[in-house]
Amino acid sequence: MQQRLQKLIATAGIASRRHAEELISAGHVSVNGRVVTELGTKADPDTDHIKVNGRLINPQLAQRVNVYVLLNKPRGYLTSVSDPEGRPLVVDLIPPSLGRLHPVGRLDFNTEGLLLLTNDGEFTNLITSARNQIPKVYKARVQGTPSDKAIDRLRRGVLIGEGESTAPAEVRRLRSSESNSWFEVVLHEGRNQQVRRMFDAIGHSVVRLKRIRIGDLEDQNLRTGEWRTLTAIEVKRFKKPRKVKPETDRRRVRVVRR
Repeated sequence: MQQRLQKLIATAGIASRRHAEELISAGHVSVNGRVVTELGTKADPDTDHIKVNGRLINPQLAQRVNVYVLLNKPRGYLTSVSDPEGRPLVVDLIPPSLGRLHPVGRLDFNTEGLLLLTNDGEFTNLITSARNQIPKVYKARVQGTPSDKAIDRLRRGVLIGEGESTAPAEVRRLRSSESNSWFEVVLHEGRNQQVRRMFDAIGHSVVRLKRIRIGDLEDQNLRTGEWRTLTAIEVKRFKKPRKVKPETDRRRVRVVRR
């Protein structure tokens, strides 16, 4: 059956659908020996030879097993599959036996907490797409004690760069002292280092940041550096978040200690 090339590339785990479109436009994809650059071009993996950067992806499509991993990312790890500077990578915390996985979205180098990794490009596109607005929940420790007026600015949306404003966010003060304050922040968008830039905009820098929930997914028992596979129900919640009841299913969960 014919399918769009970007979907096939994502299904093969080569890249997210968005990145697959970039690969096609840049001329890195060929079908039956002919370079394809037009988005929307279709191919049949059963009859057509599809290559990305000269590598045949048909075997990956034929033997495809989707893997979904939840990692409690430590600070000091880069959310990437490679780094020219040789810094530690989140994929280094996952065993090679699970195959080639890529991070779903990003947590910056000094941010810790929950991060999804998968080889399912369609799943990645679902989680990171702005139109789905899957909430991400963070705990942030900031310098000083922001005023209620300043926090209201964050809730309404704040300017974090030239011509760049955040959408309304949920911000709840957890506790405060003279030297620092803790907040819970719920975001429905994913701008680069958004929480840090938000608090910088009101003059209170973030000194510690941790993501504690992605959509309905959280795991307080997963220690820093540990990972586990998602259950079928957890995956289904992301794919059909409004139809699946929030029941608990811990079957086939594997937690790995560092």
